[in-house]
Amino acid sequence: MKQSAKFFSNKECEYYPCHEGIEEVNCLFCYCPLYRFEECLGNPSYIERDGKRIKCCTECTFPHKAEHYDQIMEYLKTKG
Repeated sequence: MKQSAKFFSNKECEYYPCHEGIEEVNCLFCYCPLYRFEECLGNPSYIERDGKRIKCCTECTFPHKAEHYDQIMEYLKTKG
């Protein structure tokens, strides 16, 4: 995919690719903007640590797929 305001891929990053199984990783949302929401568009798992429930997004690739950009932006608009 062409580099744009909706997509870029930083292949020089030491962590690239951060997830396996994606043909083109969108690095725009390197830090997931959905992490802070209890209900998000991705598929997180949860772990228990020190009596706390922690969202684990290790296996989630949702924000790194270019076709999800518009969906993420619309979701964020509804959350204020």
